[in-house]
Amino acid sequence: MEILKPYRAKIDQIDDQIVDLLSAREEIIREVGELKFRENIAPILQDRVDEVRERCIARAVQKGANPELIKELYTRIIDYSCDLEQIIADDLKNQQKAG
Repeated sequence: MEILKPYRAKIDQIDDQIVDLLSAREEIIREVGELKFRENIAPILQDRVDEVRERCIARAVQKGANPELIKELYTRIIDYSCDLEQIIADDLKNQQKAG
């Protein structure tokens, strides 16, 4: 399938960028999780969850991407992020108790 090779290379580059960006996003989520714990802010702020999801869906529409796909992806990304923030808060709380 030599004819597909240049397209596959482009897709691979984009996939690499997506993974790099998701990794950078997770790093920031970890920082935010620690900050929220220190400042006694709830790990999950539903208004922000809704805002992020809706903003990304609107951007998908603007860019001609499938908004349902983006909604599904961001629901999963946000769920993971909220879970991670909760884990961080629980871990820090346990460290405080032990320390």
